[in-house]
Amino acid sequence: MHRLFAALPVPDLIAERVLGLSEDLPGARWRQRDHLHITLHFYGEVHHDTAEEIANRLEAIRCEPLELELSGVGWFGRKAPHNLHALIAENPALTALAKDCRKIARTLGLKLEDRPFKPHITLAYCKDTPLDMVRHWSETFQTLRSNPFLADTFHLYESFTSKHRQSQYVPQADYALEGGS
Repeated sequence: MHRLFAALPVPDLIAERVLGLSEDLPGARWRQRDHLHITLHFYGEVHHDTAEEIANRLEAIRCEPLELELSGVGWFGRKAPHNLHALIAENPALTALAKDCRKIARTLGLKLEDRPFKPHITLAYCKDTPLDMVRHWSETFQTLRSNPFLADTFHLYESFTSKHRQSQYVPQADYALEGGS
């Protein structure tokens, strides 16, 4: 089985910027540099043949390079935060790319998540982190912005979990963003 997702890598300059948002929050497990990405679609656990089919279909996606920007911070888990993240400003081309990645999952009969696409970079996973502390963190960094940065490639990543329950995200295929649909 392969645990797969399609995502954009985060450039070093942006990674440095968002890694600086970590604070001492109880229950927050801050992500390391090699975990930073912008998920386009999570495919989940799939068999080898399905993994190959996903990789082949991703190759057919056509999209111009994307100009993206950081636009504040947020969290998932309204009253019980479980994910702190940096937000990516709305971008119709990015949304269309994510939709194309999702369409592959639907075509292959894979289970789809119910929540809408919200582009972000996960910064920390939380467990029992007090809501008031998360609100304070969010208020502190809500003004986070960046100059536009270029995304000209995306990857099909495989997620591995080590015996120490540490995850590793390894690109299995690269896809250039170089042409419109």
